[in-house]
Amino acid sequence: MAFELPDLPYAHDALGPYMSSETLEFHHDKHHQAYVTNGNNILAETDLKNESLENIVIKSHGNNAGLFNNAAQHYNHIHFWKMMTPGGSKVPSNLESKINEDLGGMDKFRADFINAGVTQFGSGWCWLELKDGKLNVSKTPNGENPLVNGATPLLGCDVWEHSYYIDYRNARPKYLEAWFDNLVNWEYVTELLENSN
Repeated sequence: MAFELPDLPYAHDALGPYMSSETLEFHHDKHHQAYVTNGNNILAETDLKNESLENIVIKSHGNNAGLFNNAAQHYNHIHFWKMMTPGGSKVPSNLESKINEDLGGMDKFRADFINAGVTQFGSGWCWLELKDGKLNVSKTPNGENPLVNGATPLLGCDVWEHSYYIDYRNARPKYLEAWFDNLVNWEYVTELLENSN
């Protein structure tokens, strides 16, 4: 399937002051668009063009680096925009119960998730994932995501510099804290969890 840049589910200035309009203009309109354009150019030359995006990500991993990098980043960003909402949202009780059961409570999960993002060397992502029915916190380099490890991504924070440098300069921990505390769309996370069962 050809890649298409989705519209943001909110205005460019809707995530302020935690994520600026300028950041979203560069991150969505330029960076994500580049993954779509480059990915489509590479995809057209392969036998994967009729596959789902998830299958393209999984099948190109380790086999076609150019396609994988662009397809995985396209996948990651489609969800990243939906994983945020202006002002954040409340954690639904069924998700909170699962976090308490698998991850030792919200405070521990928050600390572990932020630490995963802070300690990801260079570019990459930190994740809440579901694997074998259990929630885990993980991190991946570059465009990799939990799909390539047999897990379902539920929440991902982009720690490439282009996602935070305009607003936070080199203060990645501040960005992660602000993002987790003020922007996460927990209802979308819960929807992904429910759809994975």
